[in-house]
Amino acid sequence: MPSPAVIIFLVTYLGVALGRIPGLTLDRTGIALLGAIAMIISGTVPLESALAAIDLPTIVLLYALMILSAQLRLGGFYTWVAAKSTALLDRPRRFLLISMLLAALLSALLANDIICLAFTPVLTMALIRAGLNPLPFLLGLAAASNIGSAATIIGNPQNMLIGQIGRLPFGHFLFWCAPPSLIALAGSYFIICALYRNRFTRAAKARLPPPAQDWPVFNLWQTGKGLIAVAVLLVLFFTGIPRELSAIAVAGFLLCSRKMRSRQMMELVDWHLITLFCALFIVVQGIAAEDVPSRIIGAIGSRGFDLTSSATLAAVSTIMSNLVSNVPAVMLLIRFLDPAQPHQWYVLALSSTFAGNLIVIGSIANLIVIEQAKKLGVVITFREHARTGVPVTLFSLLVLALYALIFSPG
Repeated sequence: MPSPAVIIFLVTYLGVALGRIPGLTLDRTGIALLGAIAMIISGTVPLESALAAIDLPTIVLLYALMILSAQLRLGGFYTWVAAKSTALLDRPRRFLLISMLLAALLSALLANDIICLAFTPVLTMALIRAGLNPLPFLLGLAAASNIGSAATIIGNPQNMLIGQIGRLPFGHFLFWCAPPSLIALAGSYFIICALYRNRFTRAAKARLPPPAQDWPVFNLWQTGKGLIAVAVLLVLFFTGIPRELSAIAVAGFLLCSRKMRSRQMMELVDWHLITLFCALFIVVQGIAAEDVPSRIIGAIGSRGFDLTSSATLAAVSTIMSNLVSNVPAVMLLIRFLDPAQPHQWYVLALSSTFAGNLIVIGSIANLIVIEQAKKLGVVITFREHARTGVPVTLFSLLVLALYALIFSPG
């Protein structure tokens, strides 16, 4: 008979994978939170242990970067960048290239989810009005955001977790992860161009988006303030100051504003994602207390699979990321990585993020693009996404495999 911890874990992770529980209106965050509550109520994880299980530096870093991103969003920076890039709409392939490069770059510096949230409606509107097919451009946006975010510790939530737990230097992470990300991005562009070579100008049926005044108006001062904060933060990340302290200090500076209310900024903080993180920390602690993960990995090892191998780690990460999403997958796998072998952590960061492009549920960024586009009448089906996502992911993982083979020790 499985222990209560195992049952709670299995039900929680199954719910997170499905995104719902039949008969209830719970989403992934609600399911994870209920799992954490069950771990505490059952006595598997005492309340004091539950609080200690939450990696506070990771949560602080995530929160601070959301404040910084909120500054840029309210300053109209994201909308302005997306609108300016539409000047190239008369050259669809060049526009696709520029939009993917912008999405990748901004996702590497800030959270990829907010880039997709800000860019999707502006791009969709411009593409519909120009008589272009939105599909290749929106799929390119999602793919580029995922790939670009893999290049840095601050590009996405799972990288933040890996960087914090593994105590990885920002510069080392960037120099190891950026090259395969760039190659994967280039390959993704050519794959999308090939798949849609005769479909760029075939406009999809869609209604026009909401009025533009619903989007933040560009404000030079507020945008400039946000960009200066990004630059300062990047410099601080290359120093020995703990990242979470640098980030929260910059966030505190941004909250000191005479024009922008702090309430506005904090309303843009993704409290659901932060709650999801905290809840999953507790759920994972529940099964770790009973040594379940170690026994599973031991069983895998007894069958000849070595998780310290880059190929095995990438394969397991890819499968788990598309079963339960990449953040829960990373939370489980980091427990078996060697802090003295940073390349293992880099491989996990890249593989779990690249895997997000495989199918729709692999990444929150995918879901954001699809839901935002759907509001404007553009439907991206599971099959349509997979048609692009599968070859993009396979190419990206192949790049990672070759890169790891060359640059990983042993």
